Amino acid sequence: MVTAADVGDRTAAQVLLRHVTDAHHRLELLWADGGYTGPLVAHCLTALALILAIVKRSDDMCGFVVLPKRWIVERLFAHLMRTRRLARDFERRTTSAEAMIYWSMTLLMTRRLARPHPQPA
Repeated sequence: MVTAADVGDRTAAQVLLRHVTDAHHRLELLWADGGYTGPLVAHCLTALALILAIVKRSDDMCGFVVLPKRWIVERLFAHLMRTRRLARDFERRTTSAEAMIYWSMTLLMTRRLARPHPQPA
């Protein structure tokens, strides 16, 4: 889901999670970074029956540290940035930006499907 720049992440997350829970009824647990703390955690539990687990970086870590589950999101961002059109904000409408994300993920999935798989001996 792509939103306008003036929509906050927590506000957009409430709308997105409502759509996701309508489509995927078995969803029970979500991971998010520290930017989604606050009333969103309670909203997920009460209104959507979801557990929102916040993956936080501890204060005693120095430099780059791979955090559990967060590397999955960072890897996704890296895949999106490999698509040059998504490296900058060229799109004027959110619908075209969302279409570019679908296009980028379609490229990624087709590359993964076309990859040769080792045959069992």
